[in-house]
This record gives sequence, structure tokens and C-alpha cells, in this order.
Amino acid sequence: MTTKANLIAVTIDCDEPRKMAEFYHQVTGLPITYAEDEYAAVSDGSTSLYFGRVPDRKPVEWPGPDKQFHLDFRVPDVGKAVEEYLAIGATKPDFQPGVTDEGVGWIVLRDPDGHLFCVCPEK
Repeated sequence: MTTKANLIAVTIDCDEPRKMAEFYHQVTGLPITYAEDEYAAVSDGSTSLYFGRVPDRKPVEWPGPDKQFHLDFRVPDVGKAVEEYLAIGATKPDFQPGVTDEGVGWIVLRDPDGHLFCVCPEK
């Protein structure tokens, strides 16, 4: 039997950790718990996103085979949330696999450092 581990955080490589912490603070409401040039964090004590400085990190092409991860966020109103996130620095790629003839399932955005994340409707 293997030792069971508890996930405590996700660390995201980025160029500007403070900027990323501020962006995700606004998206999630999680308090900024640490903010330095090399490292920053948002956390409520159980959910944590950490941001570590990696100079010259290059965002992946979307769509493309190099994507390694993305974050999903559930919101009550996808359209309103997308507008707000665009206003604070997100961008919206042209390719949107969650948009169907029946309507919007989810929207793919890029954070200010180019990481992909999805804005998903409530169940």
C-alpha cells in the first residue's frame, strides 16, 4: 500500500509572481498570503496557489500538444465572469472548445502570464 498524500498547493511558474498573485486574488477571492519578487501565494489555508518566478518562461500555443495543465473555475455567470477577468488582464484565445451550437459550456482564457484556465458554469 502506498502512503496517501494530501495536496496542499499548486505552484505555477511565471515571470511576475506578485502580478499573478494579485490576478488570482481577484479571480478567486483568496487572500494574498505572500508576495515577493521571486515567490507569491494566495491561500485560504486549505486551497493554495503559489507562483514562482521563472524568467523567460514561454506560454504554450493553444490549441497545441504542449499544454501540461490548466485550472478550472466554476462561476454563477460565465459571461459576466469572462468580462471581469478580461478587464483585469486575462485574454481570450480564438479557439474555444466549450462553445457549441447549443450555447456556451465553458470559456478558455489566458491569465496575464499566458497560462490557460477555464471559466465553467455552475452544475
